[in-house]
Amino acid sequence: MNDQTNPETPGTDPDVVVQQPPDGHLALESGSVPMVKRVLEAALLSTNEPLTVQQLKRLFEGEVDADNIRKVLDELKEDWAERPIELTSVASGWRFRVKADYQKFLDRISSEKPPRYSRAVLETLAIIAYRQPVTRGDIEDIRGVAVSPPTLNALVERGWVEEVGTRETPGRPAIFATTKKFLDDLNLRSIEELPPLDELQASLEQAPHLVALPAQEDEANPDSTEQTHAG
Repeated sequence: MNDQTNPETPGTDPDVVVQQPPDGHLALESGSVPMVKRVLEAALLSTNEPLTVQQLKRLFEGEVDADNIRKVLDELKEDWAERPIELTSVASGWRFRVKADYQKFLDRISSEKPPRYSRAVLETLAIIAYRQPVTRGDIEDIRGVAVSPPTLNALVERGWVEEVGTRETPGRPAIFATTKKFLDDLNLRSIEELPPLDELQASLEQAPHLVALPAQEDEANPDSTEQTHAG
């Protein structure tokens, strides 16, 4: 059998059937699951940000539909299940991350200090996460103290909280809610997956690649930046 009748070439996977279209781009047939899996794996390992199914679909120029992408991602997740790195689905898409049991070892050689959060930041974040959408006044009513601008600004700048509108009341106060990035950093797909309130701090500390929010002044002196909110 000569080269014209034998589609296989040395070094190729016999289980993968490929075509070479006129424009020179590699096209994958629907049965080329091993190749699709390797391409997805390479794409996800090469980025720090989650990738959506639609983004991953563009890798194959229309040759693989979204349903098949999801099926292969599920298979890839199983392939990595027993490894120290796992493939997870979060709010913004799919990504690889170090499992929490192994992240603590990597932290020993990391120049970044473990996240440390002030009481004011944690309480404000928790109220927004579990009661959203809320206004600053709502937060103050629940906490019983006025919210200092640095506390709320720190959460906004981190990308965990955003303004999602205004309330139709006098003054039209801003309404705040958590973001997809907040869920991504906690390795969650939706708000419904939030851990119990008393476990939130531990979840934040286990989140990889996080830089600590600066402790606000109220941690050292509660009366310096936040005062008791009377009604």
